[in-house]
Amino acid sequence: MADSIPKNGRTGYRIFFFFLLLITWVIFSGLLDPFHLTLGVISCGLVTWLSSDMMFSDRTIPFGVRARQTYRLINYLIWLLWQIILSNIDLLKLSFLGPKSLSPQIVRYETSLKTDFEKFMLANSITITPGTVTLKIIGQTFYIHAISDSAAKGLDGEMERRIARIFAR
Repeated sequence: MADSIPKNGRTGYRIFFFFLLLITWVIFSGLLDPFHLTLGVISCGLVTWLSSDMMFSDRTIPFGVRARQTYRLINYLIWLLWQIILSNIDLLKLSFLGPKSLSPQIVRYETSLKTDFEKFMLANSITITPGTVTLKIIGQTFYIHAISDSAAKGLDGEMERRIARIFAR
């Protein structure tokens, strides 16, 4: 499929992907000296070369739509960070209440997300949120371990709706 895309279409997306990675590198490293910036450029260039086709496999989506998706993704990541903080606070409360307050369970969750990448995002978002771990995905069904009733109740579909909104056109 990538061979049927004009070379200039691949190049534009690779440049966009490279700068998206580089901005992320700079934000997370916080180091702006020449050594670390050079490492960032080399690392982002290598990752772009190896995996940009995986990130943007559908090159028919206009750049403006991709920019909106990127904006929505950033908003989602901010929201997810807040959820992680809230989940950490919830787990801290559970640890002080002792093992009697735990109610580990396997939750079966049906998703309406269509693409594998959207499901991948949902599974990883669930897993990095303390108190929940995605165990298995079969078709549209997620099997999730939740450490408590409150963690299980947190699987209310909000995360899925926000991920679906990122990729909505």
